[in-house]
Amino acid sequence: MTRFYRHRHPVTLEETNLVGNVYFAHYVRWQGHCRERFLAEHAPDVLAALSDGFAMVTTACGCEYFGELTANDVVELRMTLTGLDGNRVAMAFDYFRTEIAVPQLVARGHQAIACMTRGPAGLEPVPVPPKLREALGPYLNIR
Repeated sequence: MTRFYRHRHPVTLEETNLVGNVYFAHYVRWQGHCRERFLAEHAPDVLAALSDGFAMVTTACGCEYFGELTANDVVELRMTLTGLDGNRVAMAFDYFRTEIAVPQLVARGHQAIACMTRGPAGLEPVPVPPKLREALGPYLNIR
C-alpha cells in the first residue's frame, strides 16, 4: 500500500459558486496548501530557504473532477510523489470527501515544480535539496 501525506480541509461557503458546489479553481489552491503544510511538517528548513533565495516554481498543474463538494464537506487531499529528477519534483493529489460512510474520490490532480535559486541573472536551476528529497522519499508512488 502506498504511503501518502494527508491534508484535510473543511469546505466553506466562500469556496462555493452560485450553484452551491465548490468552484473548480479551489482544488488547485488546495494543492498549494497541501504542499505548504507538507513542507512545514516534514521539511521546515526548505520552507525557511524560500525567504533566502530558494524558489519552488510550479511548472505544471491540473485537476480532473469526478464528483462534487459543497459547503461543510471535509475534503482530504492525499499527496504522493510521482517523480523526482534533477531539480524537478512531480506530485499527485487524490481528493476524497470523507464525512460519509465510504470516502468518495471526487477529484485527482497533479503538480510539478522546479527547484530554483534567485541569482544575479534571475532564476537558475538547482538540485532538489537533500532534506526535501529525504522528506519526499517515503511518499514515492509511480502511477
